[in-house]
Amino acid sequence: MLYFVLKAALSGLIIAVVSEVARRSAAFGALVASLPLISILAVIWLWRDTGDKIRIASQLETTLWYVLPSLPMFLVIPALLRSGVDFWPALAAGCILTFVLYLITTWILARFGVQL
Repeated sequence: MLYFVLKAALSGLIIAVVSEVARRSAAFGALVASLPLISILAVIWLWRDTGDKIRIASQLETTLWYVLPSLPMFLVIPALLRSGVDFWPALAAGCILTFVLYLITTWILARFGVQL
């Protein structure tokens, strides 16, 4: 249980640092937020927990396929905000779009024999 708390605390600390950096500098905050910190932490924890190289390789490949359909969210939300849509509806629209694109991506990849 202590190990789980340590992982959660470290992961949460990184998110808190990114949000503080973003308050001071939008560009630097965006740069830090764009780093695949969660993915890196996940594979470090997975390596420590399992030592399974094949599982880690699979995790990273699958992450790539899920990152791609999430990218339009980073265009849609700012466009909605700039056009006068309030924050929460813009965020919800971006999340819904991403979810739909996840489903489409999973369906397309399955047709090519790629199972996520």
